[in-house]
Amino acid sequence: MSAATFFSRSQPQFLPDQVAAMARVRLWLGVMALLVFAMVLVGGTTRLTDSGLSITEWRPFMGAMPPLSDAAWAVEFEKYRQIPQYQLLNKGMSLGEFKFIYWWEWGHRQFGRFIGFAWFVPLLWFAAKGVVRGRLLLTLAVIGALGGLQAGIGWLMVHSGLQPGMVAVAPIKLTLHLGLACIIFAAIVWMWSTLDPARDAASAPRVRLGARVMLVGIFLQIALGGLVAGLDAGLAFNTWPLMDGGLAPGLATLFAQQPWVQNFAGNVALVQFNHRTGAYLLLGLALWHAISASRLMPGSGAAFRARLLAGLVLCQGALGVVTLLLAVPLWAGLAHQGFAIVLLGVAAWHVERTRTAGPIAQIARA
Repeated sequence: MSAATFFSRSQPQFLPDQVAAMARVRLWLGVMALLVFAMVLVGGTTRLTDSGLSITEWRPFMGAMPPLSDAAWAVEFEKYRQIPQYQLLNKGMSLGEFKFIYWWEWGHRQFGRFIGFAWFVPLLWFAAKGVVRGRLLLTLAVIGALGGLQAGIGWLMVHSGLQPGMVAVAPIKLTLHLGLACIIFAAIVWMWSTLDPARDAASAPRVRLGARVMLVGIFLQIALGGLVAGLDAGLAFNTWPLMDGGLAPGLATLFAQQPWVQNFAGNVALVQFNHRTGAYLLLGLALWHAISASRLMPGSGAAFRARLLAGLVLCQGALGVVTLLLAVPLWAGLAHQGFAIVLLGVAAWHVERTRTAGPIAQIARA
């Protein structure tokens, strides 16, 4: 259904320029979702190449300029040589090797600055033109503020890796950084979907509930994956479906650390086991949701999206197994992370489409 047809059946009537204006906002949100997706991949590459600690200072305004002379490079390299990652892991690294990891982290930070610019400049323009206002403007401003918070959390994450004895960032802080990126991405996709004038028929309550549970489950599974990444847990127990020779490691392995609660974020065996278990539960949930939606709403858009989610979860699980068996090569680690973000976006789109929403112009002006 076209936007014009949709509005012709809604009360009140809306002018074509209003429809076109909201279409431009939706296009901008789509571009921003792609930029955030790319940012997650850049961040993943930074992590997988151990580049994140190469810049030991946070200078939000003055840090955009890279070293431009041999002397400046020597200063930056000397700063890196003072941190535990160099002293305990990379001692003897050449200047050329340092430049490689430095450029990855520098690019990561500059891309973040670019995304902030690409968010707020168009938003201010849309606000000045009166295209977005009220609740829509507030919502978009909050999403932008979350982006600013994300930069601060990113520095706290890096700072955790500069502490004595640390050769990488703290897994919990890495997971927090990844989790907030997922929230921002899902929020943008949600708003992009909200501003689509074409709507499905109202979904059955059980389908709406299942869609929401799927979204939460995917987010939690990504968070478990963040802990796996933070501990490099994918480099251990590289067999499947067995783990440590059985369906699960023994309790002495899973809870080897004291106090016992520390194992959930600090024990490679338990963190990987939880991620595996989460994958099985999520696949079962996705299959149940697909069957339920197809039975309650045959031939509907909701049923199609539920089946799509189930297929994507199955593909993501298979990719996770490949990544584990190959001991996390760069391409597989990035593919697994990127596909998880795609899955989250589809889930957010699915949840929003199961809602009964009014015309986009009413949402924009409420």
